[in-house]
Amino acid sequence: MSMRNPYSSQKRSGLRKWDCSLLSSEYVTGAQRLRNLKSSSGSRVRKRATKAPPRPCSVHGDLVLKMDLTIPAHIECISPLVETVLFVVRKTGIGSSKKLEIETALREALANAIKHGCCGDPSKYVQCSVAFETAGSVFLIVSDPGAGFDPEALPDPTGSDHLFDDHGRGIFLINRLMDEVQFKRNGAEIHMRKY
Repeated sequence: MSMRNPYSSQKRSGLRKWDCSLLSSEYVTGAQRLRNLKSSSGSRVRKRATKAPPRPCSVHGDLVLKMDLTIPAHIECISPLVETVLFVVRKTGIGSSKKLEIETALREALANAIKHGCCGDPSKYVQCSVAFETAGSVFLIVSDPGAGFDPEALPDPTGSDHLFDDHGRGIFLINRLMDEVQFKRNGAEIHMRKY
């Protein structure tokens, strides 16, 4: 079975202004498995000249693989990152039965980081760490350079006052889809786990 990245043959005509290839990608465990995935995927990954210091990851047990990814704060850069994570989910089999929940929560967290944490400024960056744990769970961290927010102060999107709003459901969805959700750094970083 050949392993290829779903983005290796995709046309990128709509992304002329924004290069949404992953700006940095660091794999710290499962190195040989990742080399096998990368060499056969044909994906284009650029290293950034300056790397942010690694953040400690509160993982459960041993890791099969951990990825640290960085993208510019532009909404069109969400899909390439999510597809990269889902590609590894499919290849490792970890979290494969929960792909929809992982995809939706990750998309929502990235969109919030770009829109609110970076204020849509593409000169800023969003960081995402993904840990594939041997117990079969997926642990995700999305971090932005913003000041954060108080998740307890968010209105309930199911309340009658906000039921017909066209925004404000991202955190609600994340809390419903993921098994564990924690906010760090005053809400500028979200930790999510799916068993």
